[in-house]
Amino acid sequence: MKLQQLYSKTRQAVDDYHMIQSGDKIAIGVSGGKDSLALLYALNGLKSFYSAQFDICAITVDLGFENANLSQIGALCDELQIPYHIVHTQIGKIVFKERKETNPCALCSKLRKGALNDEAIRLGCNKIAYGHHMDDVITTMLLSLIYEGRFSTFEPKTHWDKTDLTLIRPFIYLNESEIIGFTNKYNIPVMKSPCPANKQTKREYANELLRQINLDNPGVKTRLMHAIKELPYWQLPDKF
Repeated sequence: MKLQQLYSKTRQAVDDYHMIQSGDKIAIGVSGGKDSLALLYALNGLKSFYSAQFDICAITVDLGFENANLSQIGALCDELQIPYHIVHTQIGKIVFKERKETNPCALCSKLRKGALNDEAIRLGCNKIAYGHHMDDVITTMLLSLIYEGRFSTFEPKTHWDKTDLTLIRPFIYLNESEIIGFTNKYNIPVMKSPCPANKQTKREYANELLRQINLDNPGVKTRLMHAIKELPYWQLPDKF
């Protein structure tokens, strides 16, 4: 995938769901994985030509794993001239050693989101951007169907009254394969996840299930995404 294609699909989602307005300061949650690093490129590029004037910064919540090396993220942010901030925590120790969670993802996500939100507020940001893509939208729906018995997934844009922050997901129109193609084409230094539960979660099970369904039924992701866009909170907002 070429850079201009990345910009185009990102801009379409931003436009459709009114994700960005002039004066926004957006914190990009950066884990070091392919999605968040590609999002750095996408929003940094969009900032240079989008009709609304906005600022961005990058935030990494360091979970405290010994094998995590964040220097490559810092180098990339320097290259793109994006302010970079690291929040050092002991979340990994709390989840895996102290609490010994059998379902570590839920607690880890809650603690990580809290640390990210606190730093975004401290930096004067009013929005946070996640690198969730179309496959994430669909696998979240599959998880909801399988484990909760309901048809649901996350929203393209969510406002939290408690923190007065708005979460945006500019990659909802991008397939995971397109992001992989982009990071490979431009040799982006993707960091391997240091999490002990990596590739062993219910989400990974849903990811594999989606890959198999799409392999057996080409085009199924497009049809599932169409069904999701019929959800009330996925309806396109009225144009300005």
